[in-house]
Amino acid sequence: MATLTIEKKPKYERIINILAIAIPLAVAVLLGIRQKIDLGTWTKTLPHVIGMINTLTSVLLIAGFYFIKQGNVTGHRRSMTAAFLLGAVFLVCYILYHVSNEATPYGGQGLFRPVYYFLLISHIVLSIVVVWFVLRAIYFGYTNDIPQHRKAVKWAMPIWLYVSVSGVIVYLMISPYYV
Repeated sequence: MATLTIEKKPKYERIINILAIAIPLAVAVLLGIRQKIDLGTWTKTLPHVIGMINTLTSVLLIAGFYFIKQGNVTGHRRSMTAAFLLGAVFLVCYILYHVSNEATPYGGQGLFRPVYYFLLISHIVLSIVVVWFVLRAIYFGYTNDIPQHRKAVKWAMPIWLYVSVSGVIVYLMISPYYV
């Protein structure tokens, strides 16, 4: 089986930089719309789908790390590509849920409340930051620029894994309060 590679071009790096700004801005704008769009009751299941996507992404990131440490580049590439594609599906589900449903307030008390908000805020901030690193890591991986790929992954992997795992924890903490 041939390995997919893309040609390295400066315009692709400019596109990555633009997307790293445009994606979080577009999400912020869409989430800022106060008038909710009625997409149907099926959107009430999206938080559970999102929780599963974050869980699978976490597993794939760990598998990708394991594969590359074992020298299995094909397994690494497949795992990381699947994690990246799940990230795109996550983004679509996240937007669909939040443009069609009111935010769910966290109802926990005591020590769990500040823990929840710390995880939520750090998850949100780092999910914005990680976009640029992930796009670069994927790009450099598919252009076979391994030194640049490693530089991007040095930051992308731990941040992306934190965002995925913290997303699961935040979901588990707020799931009792979904209506």
